[in-house]
Amino acid sequence: MHQDHFYTLSASCPDQVGIIARVTGFITGHGGWILESSFHADALDSRYFMRIEIKAASLPFGLDEFCRQFSPLANALQMDWRITDSARKKRVVVLVSQQEHCLYDLLARWQAQELNIDIACVISNHDTFRGFVEWHGIPFHHVPVTPENKPQAYAEVQRLFEAAQGDTMVLARYMQVLPSELCAAYSGRIINIHHSFLPSFVGAKPYHQAYTRGVKLIGATCHYVTADLDQGPIIEQDVIRIDHSDSVEDMVRYGKDIEKTVLARGLRFHLEDRVLVHGNKTVVFR
Repeated sequence: MHQDHFYTLSASCPDQVGIIARVTGFITGHGGWILESSFHADALDSRYFMRIEIKAASLPFGLDEFCRQFSPLANALQMDWRITDSARKKRVVVLVSQQEHCLYDLLARWQAQELNIDIACVISNHDTFRGFVEWHGIPFHHVPVTPENKPQAYAEVQRLFEAAQGDTMVLARYMQVLPSELCAAYSGRIINIHHSFLPSFVGAKPYHQAYTRGVKLIGATCHYVTADLDQGPIIEQDVIRIDHSDSVEDMVRYGKDIEKTVLARGLRFHLEDRVLVHGNKTVVFR
């Protein structure tokens, strides 16, 4: 991460000749100083992906004027694009149930300024972690979820997210299935950690499924949430080796370590605009 205030341009477009030259030419033509650049061509889909960091002070105008002047070029390239400002901390809303390890890890990284974010609030379907969260000076909202009140509960979750001006929603072992309407409303903005190396062992109790299957590797998957359970675009994964002597309890214990590190890495990639979604796949510029 650069110390300088910078803009991050993330984009994809149909692959064609001269994309880099035209985009970087626009930036350097205005005196822009490129701090970091990453590119990828997907030959199968003929699509081109890029991420460019630009030193903000090197440009003669701000973000709004950049967008206005860059739009004709973006349109000519049929580009899907966004540009963000490192000076604005992204606002994260964390959802959690009764497992604490991912929540504790995120709050520790936030407090140590390892994650350059504002945690706008924590929402939970249990009151278990209220004291812990409020001790950190973060608002805590208890929104119980029952089979009878789900529409009202998730309407409240959405209201709280909007009221907090949230950019990203993180399911830190939130053991509820979000309704499809909420998934659609925040497509590409809800991140989940699943305690399995997807696409294996979707749904509940994946460690028990893995133990029964006798696998030799277990893992965790950070992915975007879609209406299809545990099927969203994958951001980050990791695994650890196990053997026949490991019990389900051992696997759960190993898995918790992987879950929190994979979630933190995936969230960081997302917050730094390093993830570009294409269909049900991602390009992640590390």
